[in-house]
Amino acid sequence: MNDNDVSIMCGGCDESILSRAEKCGAVVLGFGISNVPLVDFLLSHGVTVEVRDGKTREALSARVDVGAYERCGVSFRLGEGYLDDIPASVIFRTPGIRPDAGGIPDAVFRGGILTSEMELFYALSPAHKIAVTGSDGKTTTTTLIHKLLTAATADCGVKTALGGNIGAPLLPRVSELGERDYAVAELSSFQLMTMPRAPEIAVITNVTPNHLNWHRDMEEYTAAKLRILGCGCKKAVLNYGCEALRDAASKTEAEVVWFTAGPVPDDLDNVIHISGDTIVFRRGGENTPLLAVSDIKLPGLHNAENYMAALGALYGVLPDEKLISCACELARTFGGVEHRLEFVRELDGVSYYNSSIDSTPTRTAAALSALPGRRIVLICGGYDKHIPMEPLGKAVLENGVASVIVTGATSKLISDAFLSVGVPEGIYKVVPDFGLAVLEAAKEAERTCADTVLLSPACASFDAFANFEERGSYYKAVVNSLR
Repeated sequence: MNDNDVSIMCGGCDESILSRAEKCGAVVLGFGISNVPLVDFLLSHGVTVEVRDGKTREALSARVDVGAYERCGVSFRLGEGYLDDIPASVIFRTPGIRPDAGGIPDAVFRGGILTSEMELFYALSPAHKIAVTGSDGKTTTTTLIHKLLTAATADCGVKTALGGNIGAPLLPRVSELGERDYAVAELSSFQLMTMPRAPEIAVITNVTPNHLNWHRDMEEYTAAKLRILGCGCKKAVLNYGCEALRDAASKTEAEVVWFTAGPVPDDLDNVIHISGDTIVFRRGGENTPLLAVSDIKLPGLHNAENYMAALGALYGVLPDEKLISCACELARTFGGVEHRLEFVRELDGVSYYNSSIDSTPTRTAAALSALPGRRIVLICGGYDKHIPMEPLGKAVLENGVASVIVTGATSKLISDAFLSVGVPEGIYKVVPDFGLAVLEAAKEAERTCADTVLLSPACASFDAFANFEERGSYYKAVVNSLR
């Protein structure tokens, strides 16, 4: 195996994979959100299943009825060594397990086929497939595409399914989606690393440093993201402001539709951009108005770009008038996805926002820029994904943040980065405990006469929470308890 390309370990995935699993069984690595329904699906097709998971039986049983699955014939190998001695059968990998981990490479070398729940869905479903990836904004963009499709096709008998990395497995819906229907998915770099098929319409919101604690380097991370433009992709909707995507455009056979809230060259065609207060689509030298920026309820230019990406994905899929009217209605009413610049409450003249999803400095920079003119107390810090924190310090300086509460495992990393870029020591303080950090932020808002407290961690949550949703919910509970 080439050390710089684990993607070659992908065994491909077509309908014969299910047939092979029916004949020789399947090994399911990881028993979480996507793989529990995968096991149910495999059992319904008479497949003999072995589940392997790094958790102990006790820990796994807290979430799943292990005994019930054993009574259905599922065997389990749990805890330490769960990736050892994997048989050369059909191997379904949960996205969080690297494709070159443990005994996976040896199993593939001996003839095993490495695949996943999402890859099996793509192989079996005849539905039109639209997928979104990127370092920032992919959940909101995916949600916008699904909402626009659902609204525009409500009277046509067309079904639209939303899933993937957004939290809902699509495989359980494979039998109900036909050739006229749509499957809209958010895909992570973890999922894309071994996917042999690309969606018909692929959106990449941007590519910036992320998950470098999991990926070997930025090159591997970027390569994983770009797999969404591979075999089967007919339209690629790409952020013109991202250099990596401008480079990638020449390597895809798909039609490229650009989008950006930034400046565009006069000679660039097939681009969705902003002209005055209007998002327009420049094609063939002519601008078609699509949506007024001022109509978008979600704050920030990054959310305007999310709408641009969604419009680029669906332009030509839906009739122009229908797409534009649905986009205008959605823009005025859609308040956003939970944990993404989510307004929590106002107390004593201070507005509290929850943007727990912000697990990179670029996301925090976007969140800060979406609240112009505010005096902000920022809460940041968390699990270390091996991402440079200097851009976070620059975002604090550029947006005039009144105070910063630094918490979690990255406290020293962030403090050192602040020092290196010249953030004054007097405006940030370290509060290791997350709950106490929220209480301290409320005090800082009063002390500095700030009007906004923003949770935008710039880091993952795993130092103290199971996921960003749990972190955001805890933040909201603390904020709502303030009196």
